[in-house]
Amino acid sequence: MANLRSDFLGIKSPNPFWLASAPPTDKEYNVRRAFEAGWGGVVWKTLGSEGPPVVNVNGPRYGAIYGADRRLLGLNNIELITDRPLEVNLREIKSVKRDYPDRALVVSLMVPCDEESWKAILAHVEDTGADGVELNFGCPHGMAERGMGSAVGQVPEYIEMVTRWVKQHSRMPCIVKLTPNVTDIRKPAEAAKRGGADAVSLINTINSITGVDIDSFAPMPTIDGKGTHGGYCGPAVKPIALNMVAEIARNPETHGLPISGIGGVTTWRDAVEFMLLGAGNVQVCTAAMTYGFRVVQEMISGLSDYMDAKGFASTADLVGRAVPNVTDWQYLNLNYVTKAQIDQELCIKCGRCYAACEDTSHQAIAMSSDRTFTVKDEECVACNLCVDVCPVEDCITMRELPKGAMDPRTGRTVGDYANWLGHPNNPSVREAAE
Repeated sequence: MANLRSDFLGIKSPNPFWLASAPPTDKEYNVRRAFEAGWGGVVWKTLGSEGPPVVNVNGPRYGAIYGADRRLLGLNNIELITDRPLEVNLREIKSVKRDYPDRALVVSLMVPCDEESWKAILAHVEDTGADGVELNFGCPHGMAERGMGSAVGQVPEYIEMVTRWVKQHSRMPCIVKLTPNVTDIRKPAEAAKRGGADAVSLINTINSITGVDIDSFAPMPTIDGKGTHGGYCGPAVKPIALNMVAEIARNPETHGLPISGIGGVTTWRDAVEFMLLGAGNVQVCTAAMTYGFRVVQEMISGLSDYMDAKGFASTADLVGRAVPNVTDWQYLNLNYVTKAQIDQELCIKCGRCYAACEDTSHQAIAMSSDRTFTVKDEECVACNLCVDVCPVEDCITMRELPKGAMDPRTGRTVGDYANWLGHPNNPSVREAAE
């Protein structure tokens, strides 16, 4: 049996599945239920400093994007940080950590951007026995308008400054949670590392409006006729999150910086993908809010089976294995040639591949009078669109042309493409550069 135990920054947990800082981790009742269901850790919902109370809206807080089968693809959230008193949260954190010493319990923090505010709240959190802190530099709504959240996360100098304060005034491991609402995720990650962060977590939510009520003319969710932008999460954001995790993992300036992966993790496969791209563990929110806490059981069993099948002894064996295969476009091998092929036994003759290719691609699929669809190799550029639109899994696949074969589309021999002469991966170009 694979060992799913996780050691992230010295914070040990029975598995790498943590609940992210969000409504599911807002209070003791929820967190205890989560631990009983099997979650390896939680990041307690963001605490603020003592002072004016946080007041959330009393109307709808979420907007949704659905697939054709009404499966939840994305969730828009306008909820603020915890609106429960600080002393109540601190008391409950201490109680939970006392009763579940084997589980990871990290506390998310967001306070005004001054050193004394951070120093004060860090002392309170240390007294609870929590395993670490996560600095919320990501929320794009509400608190950002008050100079916190993504307003800090979008300025590398602020990230570095606050992280230094935290490391100066606390012995706890410090995770910096990054906002995706930037043009280059590497810059804030580099700033966090310069400030002494022990790790980064990403992504936080994406600034968004998920819809507009076309009768009342207000963004949704609507509060008394008005709406606002919020934070977008769920399965739809996973591709963005994977790319940003990979960018940090392969950046020489942040090489070796531990990463906690967040963004659309719904199944064990999602978790594996994040870990292969460099995440040491994963945090989950929308999946738990959609299916309940026991969804973690499928994640645990699926990851265990996968690791057994691959011969991985521990979760650390997965981390970063795909990073060397992430490259820039200019280094892709232009001598690699594939063509689409259609399995006639699996084909249901729906015609989606034909319509997509004929109207919007390269007219590389032929349709006979009896609706048999075949690929015209001389026109196929291997764009993969037919594979993506086909409703039958594995009905259309891409076959590689062997080296030395002729590509009927170009008339060139595979492995001898003239348009690759100046390509950086061309051996003669590499030798000249060396």
